[in-house]
Amino acid sequence: MDKIKLGISACLLGEKVRYDGQHKLDRFLAGTLSEYVEWVPVCPEVGCGLPVPREAMHLAGNPESPRLVTVRSGIDHTKKMLDWTESKLEELEKEELCGFVFKSKSPSSGMTKVKVYNDSGMSSKTGIGLFARKFMDKFPLLPVEDEGRINDPILRENFIERIFVFARWRDFIKSSSSIKGLVDFHARHKLLIMAHNPKMTSELGRIVGSGRKEVFGEYIAKLMETLKLHATVKKNVNVLQHIAGYFKKVLSDDEKKEVLECIEDYHRNLVPQIVPLTLLNHYVRKYDEKYLAAQFYLSPHPLELRLRNHV
Repeated sequence: MDKIKLGISACLLGEKVRYDGQHKLDRFLAGTLSEYVEWVPVCPEVGCGLPVPREAMHLAGNPESPRLVTVRSGIDHTKKMLDWTESKLEELEKEELCGFVFKSKSPSSGMTKVKVYNDSGMSSKTGIGLFARKFMDKFPLLPVEDEGRINDPILRENFIERIFVFARWRDFIKSSSSIKGLVDFHARHKLLIMAHNPKMTSELGRIVGSGRKEVFGEYIAKLMETLKLHATVKKNVNVLQHIAGYFKKVLSDDEKKEVLECIEDYHRNLVPQIVPLTLLNHYVRKYDEKYLAAQFYLSPHPLELRLRNHV
C-alpha cells in the first residue's frame, strides 16, 4: 500500500503558524507515523489570511454556532473563517484523504471540548472548532482524532486501525468496486469487525449478501461507525479464542495449553495483545491456514508502529 494521505493541523508538524509564532510539534505524528503517512498540513487561521503572530482568539456565544473573536479587541473573524473553510474543503475533497488529525482545544481545529465563552465571560468545554465542525460534517466517514487523544494507546491504535481500513476501502473502490470484491473485502475484515462489535459481523454480511451495488455506501458507513467502538480486552479474547479453534485438530495438548494460557494472560492484563497474536500468527504460518492468513485482524497496521505492544 502507498502512503496513506491524511490531513493534519500544520502546527503539529512543527510549522510555526500559531498565534504566538510557535509550533506544537508532535514527534510521533511528524516522525514515526510519517513513515506510513503523507501529511496534508492545514492551518485555518493562516489559510484565511490572519498573520503570524496574531492576537489570540476564542469561541463565543452559542456552542452550536459560535463566533470566532479575538480575545482582547473582540474582532469577529467568523465569516472570514467560514468562507475560507468552504473553499478549502472543496480542495481537500480532491486530495482523497483517509483521515485528519486536529489540534486539540483550538477554536478553529479542536474536534471536541473546545472552550466557548458566554456574554458573562464564563466558559464551558462544549464547543467544536469552526473548521473541524465543517470538516466532520462534509466527510462523516473519515476517521478523525486530535493529538491529545492520540497520546492514549487505545485511542491511538483505534484511530490508526481505522485509517488503514479506510485506505484499503479507497483502494478497493478504485481497483474493483465489484460485488465479488466487496465479498472478499468483508471476508478479510470479519475478525476485525468481530473485535469491535460481534453483532455487526452478521449485519454487515447481510448487507454484502444482498448482491446489490447500491449497498456499497451503506456498507462502508456502517463499517466505519462500527470500528469507532473500542475493541475491548473481552472482545479481543473472544476473537483470539475463535482463532485458536482453527488449530484444535493439529496442535498437541501442550501447544493447546500454551495458547490458552497465553490468551488468559492477556485477559488478566499480564501481557499485551501482541503476545497471543504472535503465537497465533506462528501457527497460521506453520499450518498454512489461508483464511486466517488473509485476516487483517492479525495484521491491521505495520508491526513497526508497535501499537499492540501497549494494549
